[in-house]
Amino acid sequence: MPAFDLVALGCGGGPSEHNLSSYIFKLSDVAWKDGAVALEAGSGLGALSSLLRLQPNLFDSRPRQSGCPDSGSPNYSAAEVYSWIRCFLITHSHLDHVNGLILSAGSLGGPRRQVYGAQHTLEDLSTIFSGRIWPKLASWDEGDPLPLLLSALSANGHYRSIAPDISVRMMPISHGQPEGLGTYECAAFFVRHDRNLREFLFFGDVEPDTISANPRNKYVWREAAPKIPDTLSAIFIECSYPSGRRDDLLYGHLSPEHLLAELTCLAVEVINGRTQAYRGQALPAGSSSPARKKQRRDTAPPPPSPRGALEGLRVYIIHCKDDIHGIYDRPIHHVVADEVRTLVDARGLGATIIAVDQGMQIAI
Repeated sequence: MPAFDLVALGCGGGPSEHNLSSYIFKLSDVAWKDGAVALEAGSGLGALSSLLRLQPNLFDSRPRQSGCPDSGSPNYSAAEVYSWIRCFLITHSHLDHVNGLILSAGSLGGPRRQVYGAQHTLEDLSTIFSGRIWPKLASWDEGDPLPLLLSALSANGHYRSIAPDISVRMMPISHGQPEGLGTYECAAFFVRHDRNLREFLFFGDVEPDTISANPRNKYVWREAAPKIPDTLSAIFIECSYPSGRRDDLLYGHLSPEHLLAELTCLAVEVINGRTQAYRGQALPAGSSSPARKKQRRDTAPPPPSPRGALEGLRVYIIHCKDDIHGIYDRPIHHVVADEVRTLVDARGLGATIIAVDQGMQIAI
C-alpha cells in the first residue's frame, strides 16, 4: 500500500502564472480534510479552482484504505480544499514557489498555519509580509494572531515533525549565483511517513554539481542511496530546460544532460553502498586467515553492476520552463521527460522517468 498521496496543483517553472510549483500531499490512510500538507505554494486558489472544474473528485475526502468507490463523493470548493492545508513546506522564496501562499494568506480562515523552510527563506518571505509589498499576515511570534507562523528548519541531519506522523529532513542545495549575492541556497526535503518509515525526496530549484561554485547535490545523493528503493522509491526533481541549453544560460537549473549526470552520481552511491555491504558479508569478523580470505575472494559472488542500480526508483520531472514561443508541438514537460528518459535508458540506470502533469494524482 502506498505511504503518501500527492496532487500536483502546479508543476511548471513559469513564466505562466497558472501552473507554478505547488503540491498537496497526505498520508495514504488519512482523509484529505484531516491531514493535507502543502509542498511549495506557487499556484494556489486559482489553479485549484480550475482543476476542480475539470476533476471534481480530485480530493475524495476518504482515506485510501476505506475501500469505497469514488462515485458519489461530494464536490468541494477550492476554498474548502485549501482550508484543509495544515502547514506549508517551502524550498525557497522565489515567487514561482510562494505566490499562492502570499495571495491566499488573508483568506485562509481557520487555525493558524505554520510555514516551514530554512531560516533565510523565511526571512526573505517575511519581507514580503512587511505591510508594504503585502499586508502583515505572517510573523515569528507564536502569540500573534496572524494567519501564518514562520517556523525555521535546521539542516542538522535530523527529522522534524511538521504534521501528525509526517517528518521532514532538510538539506541545503545550490540554485545558482545571482550577481553579487554569492550562492543562492535552496532546499531538498526528505519527507517521511513516521509509522512505516517510507520516504520521498523533493528537490527545490537546483543547479548541477559539475558547474556549481558550491556543489552540494552529492551529499543529498549520499543520504538517499542506502534507502533506494525499499524505503525511498520516489524523487521529485526539476529539469527546467530541454537538451542543448548552454551552461551559462541555466541560471541555477538543470537540463537533461546534467540531470543524467546527477542520477549517475546517485547510482554510483547506491553501488558503493551495496559493494561495501557485499564486502562486509564476504569477510565476516574473525576470518583473518589469508587462505580463508583468498578462498572467500575466489568463491564470493562479484559485486553488483552499476547498470540497473536505480531499478524500482521513480523520478518525477517537474519545473519545466514554459514553451512560450511555441517551438514544440507537444507539452514541454513531456519533451523534457522524454529526453531525460532516453539518456537514462541508454546508460542503463534503471530508473523510471515520469513527467508530472498539472492535476496529476501520485501514489508514493
